[in-house]
Amino acid sequence: MVKVSIVGPGEGELIANGPSSRIRILEDGSNTAHRLGIGEVVIPPHTPGPPQHRHAQHDEGFYVISGTLRFTIGEDRHDVGPGTWVTVPPGAPHTFANPGDEPAVMLNTFTPDLYVQYFRDLKAMVESGQPMNRETMAPIWKNYATEPSTEFAP
Repeated sequence: MVKVSIVGPGEGELIANGPSSRIRILEDGSNTAHRLGIGEVVIPPHTPGPPQHRHAQHDEGFYVISGTLRFTIGEDRHDVGPGTWVTVPPGAPHTFANPGDEPAVMLNTFTPDLYVQYFRDLKAMVESGQPMNRETMAPIWKNYATEPSTEFAP
């Protein structure tokens, strides 16, 4: 019989639990032959997201569970609420933020799962005392075929 993974409330790997966000890994790829990674992300109110960036090797999906998230895709901004699904294919510049007064919760998917390790690397960077900005994040992004966006999608 094929093994099935069940992650209950409060279970899973807690990668970030700080003032900017909480990321709980629900699937790190070990149960999907690395085809899929999934994280639950909680973003506090009035929290800016990462600098706008693009991925070359994975699709990213975002499903909003609660709160309002602002997705910036190139120059276009979209404020979205619960029940909204956003798919970001490779090459699309994007970022997200929580402009609202309530925490926002989303499921974040990565296909394949390579970006799960990125969050682990980012946690180590923050714990070492480095700030989260374009200059400090760019070397880590490079390891995951991600780069800062310097031009915007049409």
